[in-house]
Amino acid sequence: MRWQRLYNPLVASLLCSPLHALISGSVLLLTFQGRGSGRTYTTPVNYVRDGEDLLLVAARDHTWWKNLRGGAPVKLRIRGRDVEGVAEAYEGPAAEEALLAVLRSVPAYRRHWDVHLGPDGSPVNPEDLSRVASVAKENVPVRVKIPRGQ
Repeated sequence: MRWQRLYNPLVASLLCSPLHALISGSVLLLTFQGRGSGRTYTTPVNYVRDGEDLLLVAARDHTWWKNLRGGAPVKLRIRGRDVEGVAEAYEGPAAEEALLAVLRSVPAYRRHWDVHLGPDGSPVNPEDLSRVASVAKENVPVRVKIPRGQ
């Protein structure tokens, strides 16, 4: 976590600069309000597209995703543009479905989480999704819905 105090501001500066294209194809800035504190937080997060939506994956020990349970308005800095949306952190069966979409989009996650997909895009071992979504593996998917026209 200590390295993030240096890393996050550097990434945020890059995403807000004319050089954003170097990383903005897979990293965005997520801005949201803390549910308890009301403070505004901004953090860089990796993302993948899932149709019209964006999927983010948070480590369970990074608590920012808890502010998005049940849905919350967010602002994004993505590909050099500012957009607004509604983000929702998923747990349980909905998490497995969202994680599968991430696995289909990003082969690096398949290697990292040790999940093999068959030709039809489903896990070879059906228990892999629940393992990846479990508390032990600590992955929380977040879906961001962006209204059309943004």
